Amino acid sequence: MKNTKILFSLVFSLVAFTVFGQNGRQRQGQTEKVPVDLQQADSLIGGTFNGQRIDKLIGNVIFKQKDGTLYADSVYQYKERNVLEAFGNVRINQADTVNITGERATYDGDTRTAKILGNVVMRDPRMTLTTPSLDYNLSTRTANYTEGGVIVDPENRLESRRGAYNTKTKMFDFEQDVKVRTADYNIKAQNMRYNTLTKVVYFQGPTFIEGQQGDLYAEEGTYNTITKVSNFGRNAYILTDEYRLGGDKLFYDQSTGYGYAEKNVSLRSLKDDVTIRGAIGRYWRDRGEAKVYGNALMETVMEGDTLFLSADTLYSQEPKGARTASMIYAYPNVKIFKSNLQGKADSLSYNRTDSVMHLNVKPVLWNEESQLVADTIHIQLRNQTIDRMYMYSNAFISSEDTLQNYNQVKGRDMTGFFTEGKLRRVNVNGNGESLYFALEGDTTLTGMNKAICSDMALMFEENKLKSISFLVQPDASFIPPHELDDGQKQLEGFTWMSELRPTKEQVLATQPVRAAEKPAVKAPPVKSTVKAGRKKKAAKPKKNRP
Repeated sequence: MKNTKILFSLVFSLVAFTVFGQNGRQRQGQTEKVPVDLQQADSLIGGTFNGQRIDKLIGNVIFKQKDGTLYADSVYQYKERNVLEAFGNVRINQADTVNITGERATYDGDTRTAKILGNVVMRDPRMTLTTPSLDYNLSTRTANYTEGGVIVDPENRLESRRGAYNTKTKMFDFEQDVKVRTADYNIKAQNMRYNTLTKVVYFQGPTFIEGQQGDLYAEEGTYNTITKVSNFGRNAYILTDEYRLGGDKLFYDQSTGYGYAEKNVSLRSLKDDVTIRGAIGRYWRDRGEAKVYGNALMETVMEGDTLFLSADTLYSQEPKGARTASMIYAYPNVKIFKSNLQGKADSLSYNRTDSVMHLNVKPVLWNEESQLVADTIHIQLRNQTIDRMYMYSNAFISSEDTLQNYNQVKGRDMTGFFTEGKLRRVNVNGNGESLYFALEGDTTLTGMNKAICSDMALMFEENKLKSISFLVQPDASFIPPHELDDGQKQLEGFTWMSELRPTKEQVLATQPVRAAEKPAVKAPPVKSTVKAGRKKKAAKPKKNRP
């Protein structure tokens, strides 16, 4: 009995010691080694070579470890190191989902890692990878290549110098000279990720996407090769034959041709080198329409000088046929600044096809010393230079002289003629009235000419009104200074609005921007409610503006 107790005590102690030892090894990060079992071979030659115990297995060799199986024509087994060297028709299969083939391989049973060499092909249900060499970890189920690889799935073809693939997450990481070819795009990048399950490409650096209907660029973001939807960040842009739309945040649906941009938005018309900037931009490729709003600013070069135009919203529309025009609409609170021309209006439309700019709803223009006002003003450009100006209904021109008197001319309609961007002549057509102050040496007032004449011609020199010609019999009078009173110094309707004259700083100034609208995957159909102006009267944007 005593001996029996002693025996049980020894067994218990041994069990406790064993368990304690196992726990200690686990705490130290040690794991139990799993043997690599030989399943099949036609012949075996064992021996010691160079001081190592090696088993040479020849013909239809099969080894198995956990869920991994290795096949080869021949294998050298290093039992002491738990390493296999496989030659000829090498194949590694894991869980019947991952298959890797090559000419030879080295497999470490302790780390469960394999290095496969020579025309390596890796397949899983999602893709096929070909590469000269491949490192594969059966524990983490990850593959790495460094000598160039090509990945093909049913939708896309990808290649890069270096890459890694996780067969569990189905995620590829690409580095160096990355190229992706889809049915619609060719993508080039230095760093990129790709999910073979979702077919989504993740950009991690400068990336170029070339497509038949436009190119894309981004420095970060995603592109879904199935839905053809892009979400980009950092200096992203869409490039088509007509426009370049860019921003720090860019959404684009290639199937619908709808683009949406936020932050540092710029829309550049490539045909006439017009750039529009703002807080938010939208683009409809198939409709040829683009819209920028929130501190919208247009820049274009005229007469070798930059014209700045600001408004809450700038809207561009390409022609849809031979009888339609290419248009830009600005509304509301339009401000214009150029070194020799400033202006303001509620709305503006610019016919780029005919080079005509229409200012609507209380437009005012300033050209050097002259102020021009009418119900509607049209500006005709030629070679990006102001050629003529048409002022329709309640036209009024005034200018301030050196003694702060205001020369004034009003009429039903007026036409201004420019030479090299400078106002040279104005024709008054119908209901003409004028007040003109005569000066001696720009320092002494000698009197005021007052005339009523249906048609007149005003001549300007050095940006100042120099003379008035009356084309039909005028009703004119000359009033000496001592007979003048303040009530006689103004025509009805005169207002000097120098405080409203925009400066460059005011035109470029930013205002609070309304909350950004969230982009939809498919842009809702929006019908343009703005039409091109006719020759005499400019079209006014309806309340339901685009």
